[in-house]
Parts: sequence; structure tokens; C-alpha cells
Amino acid sequence: MLTILGFAMIATFLVLIMMKKMSPIAALVLIPALFCVFVGKGAKLGDYVLDGVTDLAPTAAMLMFAIVYFGVMIDVGLFDPIVRGILKFCKADPMRIVVGTALLAAIVSLDGDGSTTFMITVSAMYPLYKRLKMSMVVMTGVAAMANGVMNTLPWGGPTARAATALKLDASDIFVPMIPALLVGLLFVFVLSYVLGVRERRRLGVLTLDDVLEEEKETETVLVGSGGSADGKVSMRKATTGGSGSGTDAPEDTAGSGSGASADDDGFQGLDPNRPTLRPRLYWFNALLTVGLLTAMIMEWLPIPVLFLIGAALVLSVNFPHIPDQKARLAAHADNVLNVSGMVFAAAVFTGVLQGTGMVDHMAKWMVDVIPGSMGPHMALVTGLLSLPLTYFMSNDGFYFGVLPVLAEAGAAHGVTPLEMARASLVGQPLHMSSPLVPAVYVLVGMAKVEFGDHTRFVVKWAALTCLVILGAGMLFGII
Repeated sequence: MLTILGFAMIATFLVLIMMKKMSPIAALVLIPALFCVFVGKGAKLGDYVLDGVTDLAPTAAMLMFAIVYFGVMIDVGLFDPIVRGILKFCKADPMRIVVGTALLAAIVSLDGDGSTTFMITVSAMYPLYKRLKMSMVVMTGVAAMANGVMNTLPWGGPTARAATALKLDASDIFVPMIPALLVGLLFVFVLSYVLGVRERRRLGVLTLDDVLEEEKETETVLVGSGGSADGKVSMRKATTGGSGSGTDAPEDTAGSGSGASADDDGFQGLDPNRPTLRPRLYWFNALLTVGLLTAMIMEWLPIPVLFLIGAALVLSVNFPHIPDQKARLAAHADNVLNVSGMVFAAAVFTGVLQGTGMVDHMAKWMVDVIPGSMGPHMALVTGLLSLPLTYFMSNDGFYFGVLPVLAEAGAAHGVTPLEMARASLVGQPLHMSSPLVPAVYVLVGMAKVEFGDHTRFVVKWAALTCLVILGAGMLFGII
């Protein structure tokens, strides 16, 4: 019964947010609360929620101060040279920008933290997508998939969990997997190229001068007709590739390619005259950021503490006057509230899943339904199961709860624990877009993309990336 209710709860949640019948925060809170009552454990709902909140509180704190930190870094101009450099290199070509998004996300993912990766990637790329009216779900989807592949690094989490659960050496799991992971990363770049070509067909290839001229013409028309010229208008440019509503356009969201609202956020990263710029402090801010990331990788202090100190430093040095600091905090309060609220709401979902025992029953059922004849192919089975299981449950639940059971079944048929551990990493590109991963809310929140739109767009491509990695692993004899 708990198995059925667990799958029903997850399915209900996904359907409602993808159909936009409920907001993610409301769905993450109300649906598990309702199912907790169905299970007959409504009296323990408070305990389950508090357990979930306790587990995720450090993550929520980290995200709150990290958003403030990187938000202020955007304000003071730390990422402006990157944005200008990418735009100059890409010549406003949507195809190059999408590929650049995947490359940037993959490089930044070397720090092993998804939240930081998404904050830096969106901070750098958002102004380009907004200014050129490109699809934001393309940006979030490509960044999530690139980070998902790189999340398999030994210090990223999943590999270490698999090694711990099966008592193996992390390097013995990861190093042989490198060829298959490189194939997966190459596939993400190829997919980025394809999606970028679709965007190019829809929008055409512009130059920075074209875009700036369009903005000037739009403002002139608005002023002449008595409209507002503050930049908050809906703009669309017909190009040789077709209109903004072309049939080749991917699923879009508010603030994306089809009729994007060109608000201040979309231009802030490129505006060379905004009053928050601090050019004299550029190297201080750059060195502080490098030092912060280094301290995070070296684990000198807990990540929430690092970002708390970093946010306090960057605010105090760049904006020494209290009113200016309050203004910067108020400017980023929307993102902070959205992301932290989503994390605490997700704590209700995970707390109920784990507290009621639904996760355990779902995992046991998945293992039990595997036919005995599949025993010699348990590595393949594990790789396939890693897609839905790491999407519907946390990495801790999968690697410490499910993987040991699967490994035992595989060992009985001569499948080594190393093969099982490697196969278990296959689902990470899909896992990074799971509603149970706090970092994904940073991604969609900063990009101003609905979580349901991101899910609908990315799931098929992320699953395909996982299958490519699995296929490459089998072809190379790794799995």
C-alpha cells in the first residue's frame, strides 16, 4: 500500500506542477501532507516536517547567502567582462551562446557544487538570453545536464556515496568511467548545438549593435506615442529565420524567447553605466570569489558559513553605507525568498516520503520486480533504474538504501560491486533536475523559469543523455 501511495504522491505532484495547476511550493507542501493523512500517519506530520527541515536547513542557509553574494557580484560588475567577451565572441549567435552555456556550466562544475555552478552560469548568461530574447528553458536545461554529467566527480557526491555504500575506493569507480562520461559530456555539447541551431532559426543571428539599435527604436516609438520608455516593454524582432513564434522554438516561459519582457534585469549585466558598478574594487571582488571557491573545495569551513562571511564582506566593502546595503538586500530579496521557500517546502516532501517509509517500500518493490533471468545483467538493470530512482528520491536514499540491495543481487550472479557502482552513476544528468534537489530551484529561480516548464523541457533530453552514458559504458566494457 505504501508503495502505491508513494508513486501516486510523486505522480500527483509532477502532473500538477507540469500542468501549472499548483505552484511548486504549494504542491510540495499540500500534496505530501494530504498523502500523510491517507497513510494514517497525519498525527506525525509535524515530526516528519521538522526532520526534513532540520536536514535541509544548512542547504537553505547556504543558498540564501550565496544568492546575496553572487547577486551583489553581478551588481558590482564582476561578471561583466565575461558577458561582454562571450557576446563579442559569439556575435550574438544563439547557437554559440547555447553551446557556451554548456561549456561554462561544465567548467564551473569542477568545484563540485551544483548551486554555485548554477548561480555563476545564470549570472553570466542570463543577460545574453534576455537581451536576445532567447528561450530561458534552453539555458536551464543545458546547464542542468552539463552539471549532471560533471556531478559524478569524486568530490561531487554520488561517487563518494557509492564508494561508501559498497566499501570501495572512489577512484576505482570514477577513473574507468571517464571515457563514458566524456561521451556523455560530448553528447550534451552536441545537443546544445542542435538546440542552439533551433534558436538561431527562430531568432536569426544578430549583432550587439542590432540589439541596441532595436532598443533605441522601441523606446523612441514608445515615447512618441506616450508610452513608457523605461525598458519594460514587450519586443519581438522578425529575422530571416522566422518570427519569434516559429514552430521550431522549444517550450518557452515568461521572460524567454517569445515576446520576452525586456525588464531591467535583462539588461543589468551589460549596462556599463549602472550606479552599483565598483570598477576600482574589481580585483578585490575577483580574488574574494576565487578564495571563497577555493575554501569551499578544500572544505576549510562549512559552505553555509563561507557564503555567510562572503556576503557580509562583499556588502561591507562594496557598499559601506547602511542604506546602500539595505538596497542591495532588498534588490535580491525576491530570489532569496523564492529559493529558500522552495527548499523548505521540499523538506516537507522529503520528510513525508522518508518518515512514512514510502521510499523504502518503493525501493524494495523496484528490486523485487526484477526477473531472476536479469541477474547476470544487474549492472545494466542498475543503470536503467538509476534514472527514475535518483529522480524520485535523494542520492542518499538511492546510494545507501537501494544500491547495496542491488549489489547483493548482482554479486549472486557474478557482477562485481565496481560495475554496480559505476552503473549507479548513470542517472545523474536526470537527477540534477529532480524536484528533490535544492540546487535546481536556484537555477530556475535566478533564470525566472517556471519549474514545470523546466521539467517538461529537460526530462527527455536528460534521460537521453543518461542512456548515452550507459551505452558508452557498456560499449567500452566499463559497466
